[in-house]
Amino acid sequence: MIRKAVRADYPRMREIEVIAGAAFADVGLPEIAEDDGFSDEEFDELLDDGVGWVLEQDRVDAYLLGGEVGGCGHIAQVTVDPAYRGRGLGRELVDHFERWARAAGLAALTLTTFRDVPWNRPYYERIGFRVIQPTPELRELVALEAEEGLDPELRVCMRRDFS
Repeated sequence: MIRKAVRADYPRMREIEVIAGAAFADVGLPEIAEDDGFSDEEFDELLDDGVGWVLEQDRVDAYLLGGEVGGCGHIAQVTVDPAYRGRGLGRELVDHFERWARAAGLAALTLTTFRDVPWNRPYYERIGFRVIQPTPELRELVALEAEEGLDPELRVCMRRDFS
């Protein structure tokens, strides 16, 4: 079941983020693996500026945070508990977000992600995204990510057009 994220979900969302983030140590990104996840205030800000959903079976197993950037539905974060990877939960959330974006009159979906991490760019390509040259709005997001410590040379902008 997919439902809107609420403040009571934040501890589990943070737990999923930390557990899933640990895998980044294996691909040479220890700073991601060591991150403590979003604070409650950061979750509040993301949800105040956009939308967020959790996918729960017995408990929250995955979540997506997004909003509008440059006339597109922009995915800020999709995180799946590694115990549930490979079951389509991430794609289910992305498809749910697409339905929201279409209803909001947006043109497509966009995101920024790691270029060479196997569960990032290649995964998104499998579910219909393609690498694009960044729009001015996406360039601005990549610059903000750089201020937070993400090397822009390792990042890529992607778009999934509505069919």
